[in-house]
Amino acid sequence: MANAASGMAVLDECKLKFLELKAKRNYRFIVFKIEGQQVVVEKLGNPEENYDDFTNSLPADECRYAVFDLDFITTENCQKSKIFFIAWSPDTSKVRMKMVYASSKDRFKRELDGIQVELQATDPSEMSFDIIKSRAL
Repeated sequence: MANAASGMAVLDECKLKFLELKAKRNYRFIVFKIEGQQVVVEKLGNPEENYDDFTNSLPADECRYAVFDLDFITTENCQKSKIFFIAWSPDTSKVRMKMVYASSKDRFKRELDGIQVELQATDPSEMSFDIIKSRAL
């Protein structure tokens, strides 16, 4: 259903793939893109892919939404996992694109039930693995 504020529809496939990542752990990450007036799945990362594979799948000059399932070990030596929502909005992308992604973000994020950490990044250094890890702990 399109939202009056952003005019953006979220395809059921987006929610379905997110549920598969969350419940079945079928994917390491999902990259979403806005096409026309809807959010669609652009890329699914295999469970064996890592954080570098994920960051390399984000375009250098276009905005994207993404979720990443991070496995990590806590200071108490417990195996844990957290699902990150990343709003990728590089400085080099078009102003209109940044506005569309920014205005649709909250609506889209609400559709994905189970996000634990949100991150906004405008360049790769803002979402380095060290930052992700520190936000997980």
